[in-house]
Amino acid sequence: MTTAGDIMHRGAQWIPAHETLDRAAQLMRELGVGALPISDENERLCGILTDRDIVVGCVAMGHDPARVTAGDMAQGTPRWIDANADVDDVLREMQEHQIRRLPVIDNKRLVGMISESDLVRHLADDQIASWAESVYAKSSAR
Repeated sequence: MTTAGDIMHRGAQWIPAHETLDRAAQLMRELGVGALPISDENERLCGILTDRDIVVGCVAMGHDPARVTAGDMAQGTPRWIDANADVDDVLREMQEHQIRRLPVIDNKRLVGMISESDLVRHLADDQIASWAESVYAKSSAR
């Protein structure tokens, strides 16, 4: 059985909810990623911040990324998957919630992230096709 832990990329890092978006952008650049999980003061997942969120939700709205925090951008219920979950559960979670990045948690700790590139590297073509059709077809219809 292939698990979330098998396909995730390790080394994911939190951005604390109190950190500003300019610092989040710097951390994304340093890590070479386009998204960061947002943690509360107890290191629990409270959202995910993407580079697009910073640009569209802050800069394009005329806000100062040095004054807006990651926590200000956290919206909705954050989705995650257990490191021991089967890859079918990973795909189902991402498809049902139309998400492209999924934090992986083990013993209440962030241990990795699963992104589109992780799926492409580890899954069969038919699994990727089904996932992409589900996630992209629904999101483009909005």
